Amino acid sequence: MTIPAAIARRREYAGPAIFSYDFRPFFLGGAILLWIPLHAGSLQVRTIADPLVWHAHEMLYGYVPAIVAGFLLTAIPNWTGRLPVCGLPLAGLFLLWLIGRVAMLMAGCIGMMATAAIDIAFLVVLAAVAMREIIAGKNWRNMRVLAVVALLIAGNVVFHVEMIATGAADYGIRLGIAAVILLIALVGGRIIPSFTRNWLVRENPGRLPVPFGRYDIATVAVSVVAFAIWIASPFATGTGALMMFAGLVHIVRLARWAGDRTLRDRLVLVLHVAYGFVPVGFLLAGAAAFWPDAVPTSAGIHAWTVGAIGLMTMAVMTRASLGHTGQPLIASPLTQAIYVCLFLAAGLRIVAAFGGGLALMHTSATAWTLAFGMFAVSYGPRLMLRPPNWRRA
Repeated sequence: MTIPAAIARRREYAGPAIFSYDFRPFFLGGAILLWIPLHAGSLQVRTIADPLVWHAHEMLYGYVPAIVAGFLLTAIPNWTGRLPVCGLPLAGLFLLWLIGRVAMLMAGCIGMMATAAIDIAFLVVLAAVAMREIIAGKNWRNMRVLAVVALLIAGNVVFHVEMIATGAADYGIRLGIAAVILLIALVGGRIIPSFTRNWLVRENPGRLPVPFGRYDIATVAVSVVAFAIWIASPFATGTGALMMFAGLVHIVRLARWAGDRTLRDRLVLVLHVAYGFVPVGFLLAGAAAFWPDAVPTSAGIHAWTVGAIGLMTMAVMTRASLGHTGQPLIASPLTQAIYVCLFLAAGLRIVAAFGGGLALMHTSATAWTLAFGMFAVSYGPRLMLRPPNWRRA
């Protein structure tokens, strides 16, 4: 099966537009966030624990897997030339994800064991589908992405085991954070210099990003070791030193990508800004190990989750949604406002960790919710409806 044949298969699809491309249901579904009204008390459900633990789980094992599914299953046909997952199989996969979200909300009714089985099932099925396609297409170099998906599965299992045994989920949350940041390091290390190079060659000739090479491999390896030690012992002095070293290594990596030359293209620039929160998270996590009384642990965690994860996934969602719905790859004023809101949400949440109080936390949460609300309003119709040139595209 060739890549043009896979594209032709999408054009022949005659069902609901939202299930014609894998990114459509998962990007839109992932943008629907409920933890703010839940935390505020306006939505009463029988969930696993206090709203903050549920919030952490749904960020790492609910929202992120949706975006990973949308990105991965949309990219795989381009990697392998195989037929895309669309129509009823895609609807079934999305329904499995949605049932997991409902199960997490209603864990107090159905029990933790049933909740765990339902919730974990989506990532397992996603990994199986992706592995089948990659193996069938003999696209071996992209198997490394599945290794990170496997790490997400392991983290989700650990989360539920901890919740059942102790009512806490510290290891499961740290493992989930590590898995997602490593995924950003892997995928970002490919797409950021590639998109940057493409734009610079066309629009701003001169210094180009350094392509993926040994330094990038070493950076990922350092990150794996740092995260492994951080997961096991986040407050040890040795952990702090290694985390800060990893942060410096990522700063150098980011500087090699010529992001300072992309100011005129917001779709490219936002990728660099989002990746910038990766070293910030490492440095803050390292500082928290050295000076726990001065630097709160949550500062580094929110640099990674709100900053790196939130902004990077939104950058990928907006770019993919524009490109795959036949729109120009240009960040509209509303899209730029989405980026600004998420950047502010990350900055304010980091500052709030140092003692900014509930006002800053709520302002950060409002900016986050506003960003995803604007995405749903602006991009929702594009994701749910067929473009005018559906048959010609």
